[in-house]
Amino acid sequence: MAKTRAQKEQMIADLTEKFGNTKSVVFTQFSAVTVSDMEAMRQQARDEGVQVVVAKKSLMGLAAKEAGVSDLETSELPNSVVTLFGMDDEVSAAKLAADFAKKHEEAHIVGGVFEGAFASADQMIALSKVPSKQELYAKLVGSINAPVSGFVNVLAGNLRGLVTALKAIQEQKA
Repeated sequence: MAKTRAQKEQMIADLTEKFGNTKSVVFTQFSAVTVSDMEAMRQQARDEGVQVVVAKKSLMGLAAKEAGVSDLETSELPNSVVTLFGMDDEVSAAKLAADFAKKHEEAHIVGGVFEGAFASADQMIALSKVPSKQELYAKLVGSINAPVSGFVNVLAGNLRGLVTALKAIQEQKA
């Protein structure tokens, strides 16, 4: 059933808001993907703070222009495109799309929007390989904690040496 003009205007308004609030957008082509696989991907997207939208390319292009996204030519995208909006993290949408594409050869990234400008498929794939915020936080905490744990090990080594010396003295006297 065709959408009315009011429905299309509402969809453009919703998409414009998404483009304005998102950290990154990934356009993916999912041809011949089963419904169950698509639902599993949508569930994983919800868990990771990524919104999945299927909309006409023309509406997507109008919304992107209203949101101030430059260089986006939706006419160059393939026919059926699923759009992933990374709301919480810059790399979450790209990671999700890349992981899904690894498991399903019929799915692949065709482009995206990063920092307000169109990004090619290669750029979005490169973005998917960047560690997430949580991974970077874990590395930072590990780096900060390394000197402290090293100091604790040095102090423990001195205590172990003292205990070993006392044990040797005890055995010598016995």
